[in-house]
This record gives sequence, C-alpha cells and structure tokens, in this order.
Amino acid sequence: MTETATTGIWLDTDRCYAAVRSRDARFDGRFITGVRTTGIYCRPSCPAITPKRGNVDFFPTAAAAQARGFRACRRCLPDAVPGSPDWNVRADLAARAMRLIAEGTVEREGVPGLARRLGYSERQLGRVLTAELGAGPLALARAHRAHAARLLIERSAMPLTDVAFAAGFASVRQFNDTIRSVFGMPPSDLRTRATSRRVDDQAQAEPVSGTRLTLRLPLRPPFDGDGLLAFLAARALTGVETATATRYTRTLRLPHGPGRMSVTPTSAAAADRTAHVRCELWLTDVRDLAGAVARVRRLLDLDADPAAVDDALRHDVALAPLVTARPGIRLPGAVDGPELVLRTMLGQQVSVAAARTTTNRLVGELGDALPGAGPTEDATETETPMRLFPTASAVADHATDVLRGARSRIDGIRTVAAALASGDLAVHAGRDPDELRDDLLALPGIGPWTADYVVMRALGRPDVLVGGDLALRHGAAAIGIDPQSLSDRALSWRPWRSYAGMHLWAAAVQNPTTSGHAGANPDGPTTRSGTPPVDAQEGTP
Repeated sequence: MTETATTGIWLDTDRCYAAVRSRDARFDGRFITGVRTTGIYCRPSCPAITPKRGNVDFFPTAAAAQARGFRACRRCLPDAVPGSPDWNVRADLAARAMRLIAEGTVEREGVPGLARRLGYSERQLGRVLTAELGAGPLALARAHRAHAARLLIERSAMPLTDVAFAAGFASVRQFNDTIRSVFGMPPSDLRTRATSRRVDDQAQAEPVSGTRLTLRLPLRPPFDGDGLLAFLAARALTGVETATATRYTRTLRLPHGPGRMSVTPTSAAAADRTAHVRCELWLTDVRDLAGAVARVRRLLDLDADPAAVDDALRHDVALAPLVTARPGIRLPGAVDGPELVLRTMLGQQVSVAAARTTTNRLVGELGDALPGAGPTEDATETETPMRLFPTASAVADHATDVLRGARSRIDGIRTVAAALASGDLAVHAGRDPDELRDDLLALPGIGPWTADYVVMRALGRPDVLVGGDLALRHGAAAIGIDPQSLSDRALSWRPWRSYAGMHLWAAAVQNPTTSGHAGANPDGPTTRSGTPPVDAQEGTP
C-alpha cells in the first residue's frame, strides 16, 4: 500500500489501478482517478481507454482532484455516483465533516458554523480535512455546489442566473468560473448537452414552480428496495407519510422552508449498472436541494456498499440463508434527528395501536400544515402528505396537553423535546456517535435501547447491535442462534452488525410464533405484547 502523492490519506494504489483497469463499478464513489495526460478526473468504471499506470493519480475526493487542476470527465460524469460508504463506516472528524458539507452546512453557516457543529477550531478543521481528504472545507463545499448546480442545470428549467444563487454561489461570475473549471464548459453548454441526450418523457426537465424536480439518485446494487419500502410503510404516520407498493412519500422540514420527497425504492431499481432510485422533490426554497438530497440518500442508505456487507455476513452459516434471500439489505436512516428521537420515545412501553394513536394525535394537534404544495405525481390530494412532524419546541410546550398516559413518561418526553429545542441535545449527521449516545443516556426516559436505536438510524451507523431488543433476540432464535450468546456471536459480524440486526428483525417478522410483529411499531421493533424492549432506564423519567 502506497501513499497518494497529493494527500495524507493512504490509498492502495495498486488496487485502485486494478479497479480502473477492470472498470469495476463497485469502487465508484470510493476514489477519483486523475489522468495527467488529459487533465480530467474520472470514476473507476469510466468506459474510456484505460490510461497507463504512470499517467494517473488517485484522490479520495473530487475536491482534491479539482484542487490539482483536473476537470470532470464528460463521458462518465464522476460526480453522478453514490457517495463513499466510508463516511458512515468511519466516525472520525473528516467523515462527520463530509456528512455536514453534503447537507449544505457551509453554504448556510460558513466554515465557522461547520467548525462549531463539529467542536473544532476553523484552523484545526482545515488542517485535518486537507491532510485526510486532499482539500479544505471551502474546496469540499465548492465541489458539492458544483454538483448541486449540475442537477439544477440538467433537471430543471430554472434560469441559469437563479441556478447560481440556488446552488450556493456568491455571484454569477463565481458560478460560471466554477462550472467551466469543473465540467470544462459553460453552464449554457452543459444544459444544451443534457437536453440533447434526454430520450424519454420521464427525463424531461421539470418546470420551476415552488420548485419541483425529478432526480435519479445512484446506488450500488444489489438493493433490497422492497424490504426498505416495507420498513418505511410499516412506520408511516398519517399526514406526514404515505406508502404504496412501489412509492414512499413524506414531508420534510428543511432549513429554508418545508418540502416533500417521493421515491420509488423498489428492488428492480438495481437491475443493472445504471441502478438508481427515482426521486421527486418539491421545495419551498431551491437552496435546500443539496440538503434534501443528502437526507433522502441517508434515509434509503444509498451510499452503502452492499457487496461488502453481504460477503461479510455470508460467512455466518446462520445468516447466510437470510442474506441470499434478501441481498443488498439496507439500514433505514432518518430525515430529521429530533423527529427520530421523539418518535422512538413515543413508541416505548405501549402497544402498537396505542403508539400509532399517540403519535398520530401529536401530529394532528401540533404538526404544521405544508403550505402551497399540491399533490405529487400519481397521488390524489387525500393521499398526499400535507403535514410536518411537530417541532421539538411545540412538543416541549404542549406535550402535557396532547399526550396521555403516565405523567413520568410525558415529563420525560417533554424534557427531551426541550433539550432538542434549546440545542442542549444536538442530533445531526455530524455528531460523534459515542458522544451522542452519552448525551442521550444522560436524559430522563432514555436508556440503552433508545440510545442505540437513535444512533444507528440518525447517524447511519453500520455497526450497532441493539442487543437488548427482544424482537432481535427472537429473530436470532428463529435461525438457530442462542440469544444468550448473541453479543459474542455478533463480534464476527463487525463492522456490519446493524445490517445483521435488520436480517434478524426480518426473521422475527417471518416467525410470528416466536416473536411479535417487529415491523409494526412506529419506531422500533416490538416484543410479543407490541411494546419495544426496555431496560431499567427506559421509560423511567
């Protein structure tokens, strides 16, 4: 293994070149290939003639390649690939920063805001990112702005001047210079080329009204989209989410205004190398495009490396049949951290029916109506989600009036909601998982089960075993694993224990005689009685 010439990150350059030579699409998004003789950078699976080994450099990010003067390949579109799964597998500063940059934090809050969220000084943050990723926070954000701009140029009829500011550029001149530098042509030519290669009605540019866009979100096959859709459908809240056999739609609370997403995450979406999920977005403010896309990708776990997960879990003889039955299983994420925390707490120690009734009552009483949004395609007005999940401040102020049940439980939810509203408890993609877990456990009404579940879904952590979960243990028993030795057995599943847990929950659902319906509770697997597994701390404010 040798070190790249441009960054402090270690890449196995021999393996990288082997991937380029074989055009291995599994490595798309993991690294960038810069070809010195042409001045372009490509994805590993680029169909162009393979360059000589001595003429290429490898970069961990597109921003690093751009900083060295390379422009994006017009043939393979290296920015139109799934993101690196390393940002979820890793929990270090660079990975957490990349997740926040993808959400548009630098555009909204600047580098000082990014550093503040991560708990580092600007200077230290810049030094670490440059050493690890080959570019500082501004250059990384610039690369994401260029990607967001390309989506708007190619997928909307928005005037190019408006695209510039919507994508986060400070001026039209900066926008023009960046697009020309990154893609090798001015924005107008980029739009012309995109229009000329559209061959079907679904690929037509969407008109801008509110803003409505139709996107193709790339992923790595295989993709258990049907299982993912079933998971989300089982937890859909009235007014906030709807689900059919092929489509999932929900409202979004975004930094610049409300929005809505609609996706078709079916397993058939990953049938070939052009695998993607079709996503429709309605945005109040198009500046939220990058953040909305990042949330959708996290919710559907589109940056995962399913081949690596499946290969690792197949080594366990008990899990192997489950992996064969459901290749490409995904770990459902969350579009909003505070919402996930509150929904998880509302699902504690109550029956499935009571949990749904309670959460839907909360949405009906405290959720804001989505303004000015018409129905999505293929949906009637009554089927379209038109309410936003309540804010943490609204829950903190009115939980006592809306919720029913034990006063201690209500007080616990209200206390956590107040901590979320004040910022004392921050739940976002840039959090360190261990620190977030400690913060959650320090609050009343939250024990290890809730803390682990939130960390797993809110941060997309691939290696969390919710060991106290009874449905998970029932699933283990159903496939011949002794629940008492589950924690020890799971050591061999690292770093993919979260995905193994998804298989075990599915096994519990398929064996109802040994377990309750693990997919029915609004926010967590359930026991025979329909209550989420708890421990001494759980639900004890």
